[in-house]
Amino acid sequence: MRRLFKRIAESTTDDKFMHHIESIEVVVSKVLSVAMVLVILIAIFDLGVLLIKELFSTPYGAINKTLFKVFGLFLNILIALEILENITAYLRKHVVQVELVIVTSLIAVSRKIIILDLDKTDGVEVIGLAVAIFSLSISYWIIRYSNSK
Repeated sequence: MRRLFKRIAESTTDDKFMHHIESIEVVVSKVLSVAMVLVILIAIFDLGVLLIKELFSTPYGAINKTLFKVFGLFLNILIALEILENITAYLRKHVVQVELVIVTSLIAVSRKIIILDLDKTDGVEVIGLAVAIFSLSISYWIIRYSNSK
């Protein structure tokens, strides 16, 4: 009987400890959410400044060189939005959604490919990016297929 009471007492302290840990996780997630919103707002402001500067200072037809910078900034904002979605999904369900993480990774690798300067890039890096895209795509397909069942 004494052992039973000891186990009950230990389980309640374990439950209290886990409750405290979960509370800390929620606070950290909320702080990360606010920080990510600030990062997104700063990135949007930076994109706006770049667009205005380039539209008024670049001669007609020469904007192609800065187009990759603009695409990179757009994709940075999309990646930040996906990370914010990951954080808010965690706050809602207390589970990391692997599908969202893979989609965010796909966007990040795609961004790298879009802004890639082929003159300064060796073949090994291109092969690595191709392997990353292929692996992430297969992972995404597996997750989608298993979620649909």
